[in-house]
Amino acid sequence: MSSKIDTVLFDLDGTLIDTNELIISSFLHTFEAFFPNQYKREDVLPFMGPTLTDTFESVNPGGVAEMIKTYREFNISNHDLLVKEFEGVYETVRILKENGFKLGIVTTKMLNVVQMGLKLTGLDEFFEIVVALDHVQNAKPDPEPVLKALELLRSKPENAIMVGDNHHDILGGRNAGTKTAGVAWSAKGREHLAAFDPDYMLENMADILPILGV
Repeated sequence: MSSKIDTVLFDLDGTLIDTNELIISSFLHTFEAFFPNQYKREDVLPFMGPTLTDTFESVNPGGVAEMIKTYREFNISNHDLLVKEFEGVYETVRILKENGFKLGIVTTKMLNVVQMGLKLTGLDEFFEIVVALDHVQNAKPDPEPVLKALELLRSKPENAIMVGDNHHDILGGRNAGTKTAGVAWSAKGREHLAAFDPDYMLENMADILPILGV
């Protein structure tokens, strides 16, 4: 049986769209409200990737719901101001779609904010399915969201690749049995991602095209 890749799953934030500034600003705004003058920009970088619940539970177990509310209000109200697409993304995704690849989003964001980002960047027309945080019990690196996306696309793990900017994406793909690709423009740095040994490292999104034989 051929194990040719026909399905490409993408993380959203920091992979397809540049939400780094929005996420960092949202964390800084939230921490300033709850812990004034305690958190700087470099302090919030480790919080990019895990769910908001995991992040805020680690610093303020009794105030998780309030912190999430503060974060989301700021995040949504500043979304369109601070979000942009990464270079080469729109063109590459369009080419994949035109070549018949099945395309999905697997993200730890809530669906409403995912849709805002896809619409803003014009990427919404290319993706058949989105598996967001509100669709699963367990977030990446658990294989559940990746396996759910594959099921919705009627794809098999051996015919799929998971592309992301965070180790949760690489581990989530590996745990589900897909190939994996890291993106060198990860906010945490290329080296951080390389340490988790993805099958491929993309310097630009277009680098995925020759990997897939396009």
